[in-house]
Amino acid sequence: MADTAPSAAQDRVKPASAPLGDSAPQAVGSAGAPVSYVLHLADNAVVLGQRNAEWCGHGPILEEDLALANNSLDLIGQARLLYQHAATLINADPVLAQRFAHLQGARVNGLITEDTLAYFRDTAEFRNHTLMELPHHGALVGYAVAERDYATTMARNFLVSALMVLVWDRLKSSADAQLAGIAAKSLKEVRYHLRHASDWLVRFGDGTDESKQRAQAALDHLLPYCEAFWVAHPAEDEAVTNGTGVRAAELRDDWNAIVNETLLEASLVRSDTQPHLGYVAQGHVGLHSEHLGFLLAEMQSLARAHPQATW
Repeated sequence: MADTAPSAAQDRVKPASAPLGDSAPQAVGSAGAPVSYVLHLADNAVVLGQRNAEWCGHGPILEEDLALANNSLDLIGQARLLYQHAATLINADPVLAQRFAHLQGARVNGLITEDTLAYFRDTAEFRNHTLMELPHHGALVGYAVAERDYATTMARNFLVSALMVLVWDRLKSSADAQLAGIAAKSLKEVRYHLRHASDWLVRFGDGTDESKQRAQAALDHLLPYCEAFWVAHPAEDEAVTNGTGVRAAELRDDWNAIVNETLLEASLVRSDTQPHLGYVAQGHVGLHSEHLGFLLAEMQSLARAHPQATW
């Protein structure tokens, strides 16, 4: 795919500061972010990374097979840094350590690790947005079988990346020095994710009648789930209060600008222009769709079969 320049709306986010090094997070920083907020960010990344990894070996062309695999590796790498940071916060606080005492798998010298948090929490303990866990097709029950739809995958990656490029940019200034470093590194990656998904939406919208119809149907299906981005939740409230997090609702206008500019270029339309009066997805507070349980069952099965193994 041609390496096109970001649009004016996407370029609202300025270049990132120096990225975090490759070493595992150790320091908490001047102010530690609430562990629930760090887990929210980590769960978003790992669940979407797991979803996108389902295209490995099934991409429509070889280039895209590799592109989605790299996208997944970026997201899982972000999740690792965030889970490592969360583990540091938990292990340093006796109250938090007790809260997570029921998680016994993948501990090292009795301490929580990134693998403990990724592989041994149950569905209701995950705090990712529901959008991340949806399968690569339209609305169906969790056990239904359907062909993967690349338009659905690209539409979701676009909507999520348009949010995260703004979130990571704000979090570079987090009072939690470790989270700020993770944000600077992640911003560079998500900039590419946004450009990649945007290019594909334009291809779909300006392509055949079928490609345009698929892209429009994907947007109509997924856009209502984005309403959850703007609903404050306790972890976000706490993070904003102590200067370590960002109020996502404050990013809505910039997110709309990115989304509207790309959809205009793609000749696609938004179906969520009226005030939202329906149900708002609640995955970020632990109320998930039926799809997450199936995803975690596959993702966690090996680790749970060998809970004390070292890899």
